[in-house]
Amino acid sequence: MDTHRVVVIGTSAGGMQPLLDLATGLPSDFPAAVCIVMHIPAYAPSFLPGILDRAGPLPASHPATGDPVLPGRIYCAPPDHHLLIEDGHFNLTKGPKENRVRPAVDTLFRSAAYSAGPNVIGVVLSGLLDDGTSGLWAIKHFGGTTVVQDPRDAQYDSMPTSALNQVEIDHVLPAKELAALLVKLTAGSTPAPGGKIEEQIKQRVATEISIASSGHAFKKGIMDFGKVTPQTCPECGGVLVQIQEGGFTRYRCHTGHAYSGDTLLVSVTEAIEDKLWATLRALEEASMLLENTGKEFEAAGNTRLAGEYLRKAREMEARSALIFENVTQNRSLSVEQLEHDARRDGPPRSD
Repeated sequence: MDTHRVVVIGTSAGGMQPLLDLATGLPSDFPAAVCIVMHIPAYAPSFLPGILDRAGPLPASHPATGDPVLPGRIYCAPPDHHLLIEDGHFNLTKGPKENRVRPAVDTLFRSAAYSAGPNVIGVVLSGLLDDGTSGLWAIKHFGGTTVVQDPRDAQYDSMPTSALNQVEIDHVLPAKELAALLVKLTAGSTPAPGGKIEEQIKQRVATEISIASSGHAFKKGIMDFGKVTPQTCPECGGVLVQIQEGGFTRYRCHTGHAYSGDTLLVSVTEAIEDKLWATLRALEEASMLLENTGKEFEAAGNTRLAGEYLRKAREMEARSALIFENVTQNRSLSVEQLEHDARRDGPPRSD
């Protein structure tokens, strides 16, 4: 177990200003390592370390695999790599995506909880959907401290709200007060280990860290960690296993991709549009083939067969129009979207 404190922070949309406030507010002798996952596209470079390095006294960087986790430094996950903490060192991996992203907040949080136990402080800031909730649950379960940005203070409140709804949170505060809280929390001696952790949970968390590191979820026994569902992974089509953590449910497929319930809903409803477009393409290809063939028969003097081909082509065109209408009406759904709709529509009528 690490002997110094480790602060792990997860954020996405709306998280830049809170991170700047944090980097500005932390002192040069801050006695803990700060590790950050901010959702960024895999195809774009990350300038976050340079921005945070200039904002305050602590040096910020992208760590490399094997680097020690040192206090008084800020470490940012690089694009398209999970950031793991294992035995006091960093491990950067390209394991399966979690909640459709890499780096993922839950992946960092889970590894920190397993590696550093009560020495971990987990922080969830502004962001969409619910990455970070499962990771905070692991931090709390392994004896760490949990912190979320006050949803009323967050530009996007989905991530902190999800954590508040699903995990026992120790501190809820505006982002501008976070630096002072972390200074206070890390000023004392390292916490004593908490109660005994259930072996089944400890084994599952260790396995999920290993999956994020090197994949091979099926060989590592992921199918034994929950109920096999009839649903399939939106990314690879693999079978999804349902995993219970406290009062919430998440999913992982046999190749290793992981989803919260909300992220899976978004992925499934987005996939509907992809499949509708594929169906539309197939119908239009069939229509074009029928029409071209019909014209060839017509040119050859076989007007009866030409007419049948052209009639079938018109039928395909009509079906294509219906599919296109369905495409334009399809919506990606999430908890945030459904809550917005419920507030707009008001309570159901009791006719």
